[in-house]
Amino acid sequence: MTVLASTPDGVDVVHVRAPDDGAAAPERAPLLVLESLGRFLDDAGMPAGDLEWRRIGDGQANVTFELRRGRERVVLRRGPRPPFPPSAHDMVREARVVAAVGAAGVPVPAVRAVCDDPAVVGAPFYLMELVEGEVVTDHLPAGFDGPGDRAALVHAAVDALADLHAVPLDGDVAALGRPAGYLDRQVRRFAQLWPLNTRRSVPRVEELGPRLAATVPTSARTAVVHGDYRLGNLMFAAPGRLAAILDWEMATLGDPLADLGYLVATYSAPGSEPTPMDLTPVTALPGFPSRADLVERYAARSGADVSALGWYEALALWKSAIFCEAMYTRWLDGQRPDDDFAPTLADGVPALAAAAAHALDRHEQAHERGDR
Repeated sequence: MTVLASTPDGVDVVHVRAPDDGAAAPERAPLLVLESLGRFLDDAGMPAGDLEWRRIGDGQANVTFELRRGRERVVLRRGPRPPFPPSAHDMVREARVVAAVGAAGVPVPAVRAVCDDPAVVGAPFYLMELVEGEVVTDHLPAGFDGPGDRAALVHAAVDALADLHAVPLDGDVAALGRPAGYLDRQVRRFAQLWPLNTRRSVPRVEELGPRLAATVPTSARTAVVHGDYRLGNLMFAAPGRLAAILDWEMATLGDPLADLGYLVATYSAPGSEPTPMDLTPVTALPGFPSRADLVERYAARSGADVSALGWYEALALWKSAIFCEAMYTRWLDGQRPDDDFAPTLADGVPALAAAAAHALDRHEQAHERGDR
């Protein structure tokens, strides 16, 4: 018999998997199967006891749970419900990335165990230590709004990004990617994804691919690239102290300015045109550093030439339009029935394309003037 329970946000959890006897399966694939997960936790050395769970985070793709058993608390991270592309949501690879950068001194949760068997909970997953802290996106937590706290919060995020990009590329870190041609591959890959992800015409998305390909900057250096570096993927122990960098699925070796461009593109600023990638609306409040302040601080700490950053912002926004279109198409197909975000992408994707075109226009105009 299959017994379903729901977490407070409506996520279905299976206590006992139904036998393969022709019985009707649940309408939606479960995200946790407690019986088989419990056996995995036994093998991983977690104390015995009743298993409690709570979904945490606001990710639109991968899913994260806090698990409690006995006196121990860990975090489980897995991909979403299928279907999804076979190369996406690779939690086994992500665990390897987290372990490698953690060994190099990057603040990340320690990896406890990895499961590559999708039969346990329905998808591969990994367990990591629970890190206490606050994630800042649309409001300031208690204790984070004293004098200077807003600037300290953002400065800690920028400094941690510059420090990540200074990690030596040796040992396990050296095996995380293929840095040569990183930017060209990014443009080519996402241009190929667009016709697969959409069923409509958004001319600006289609036009931006050739424009970006024709203006790819020369990468000045290679570094670990997080791929989704924004305030919402950072956990703070205090306004000026970072506890952990989260969500490493997109990490690789490549051009570090891709991370800076993405951080700026997702950083809300007063008076800017809204897009679905305004992922930190709190930073539009008074007292937060401007986007220009972020860039200046990163350049001072890293020594990087940021004169071509407009191109990297355009790349981030264009890529976001393409993967957001995939979410929109899945919603149209009925694969994301409870998703309130996906319907907004009918207008959100064109808005992202417009913002990307504006950033690329700025870059091209600056290049023509010879700005530095």
